[in-house]
Amino acid sequence: MVEQAEANRPVGSHMPGGDADLCKAADYQYLIGKHRNEIPVPVEVVNRRVTCTTCPVTMDYSAYRLNIFYNSQTEIVEQVRCG
Repeated sequence: MVEQAEANRPVGSHMPGGDADLCKAADYQYLIGKHRNEIPVPVEVVNRRVTCTTCPVTMDYSAYRLNIFYNSQTEIVEQVRCG
């Protein structure tokens, strides 16, 4: 029961320390330098945000959210990180 609660924490409810890669950003580093059309479409989009590097986004932090940022002019992915 505790494991299930930990796995389903609400967005912004926990800020882990260290080098935790809870959003699995390391798995998506291959996207850097590729066109945004190459970003795979997830089945569940709750914990993924795809936006341009100059677009406004909410400032709430979630270590479980994968952020993929692309250049608005070139549409090339520049950053992949948790947050």
